[in-house]
Amino acid sequence: MKIYEFAANPSSRRVGIFLKELGVEVDRVQLNVREGENLTPEYQEKSVNGKVPMLELDDGTCISETIAICRFFAEQHNDTSLFGTTPAEKGLVEMWQRIVEFDGLYAGFQAFRNLSGVYSDRERCVPEWGEESKRRVQEFLPKLDKQLTHNEYVAGEKLSIADITGFLFVGIICEKALEIKALTMYPHIQAWHEKLSERPTFQ
Repeated sequence: MKIYEFAANPSSRRVGIFLKELGVEVDRVQLNVREGENLTPEYQEKSVNGKVPMLELDDGTCISETIAICRFFAEQHNDTSLFGTTPAEKGLVEMWQRIVEFDGLYAGFQAFRNLSGVYSDRERCVPEWGEESKRRVQEFLPKLDKQLTHNEYVAGEKLSIADITGFLFVGIICEKALEIKALTMYPHIQAWHEKLSERPTFQ
């Protein structure tokens, strides 16, 4: 069993943090996405979308998409706590995971890729869509800050996969890729992010 990843990639880091929280170690194969190492025919044959991370099982089964990989390991190790334990927790975690991923992380990806043109050698970049996506990120941040006003973590009082997604969205996409100073502008996001930064699994 092994995971193909690009260590600097937020999606790969999401899986990495999740596995640390579970206490699971898996062999890794590094692919430099910036240099197109994920575009080889061999990798494209394994990965349905040619992206990283991707989990390859011992029997050759390949699982793409970050959350799908995390769910596999949660079920394999009989520890689904990061996806919630009660029906209500599971519903809230699923809700906030999707909200943070689509309204935050995915919008941030679109903003960065279309504005920077980092992958212009392999995809059409539309600056106008990049600007709109960045605005959507900026509009989402107050909603996240409001949620953290009355909750210790994104989906409630327990750490969840939604926090892992949000942590990388704020720290990598907002602060670094888009230069949106979320940690300065939003005190509740700042306190939450600092708390997570102190966890060894997030370092």
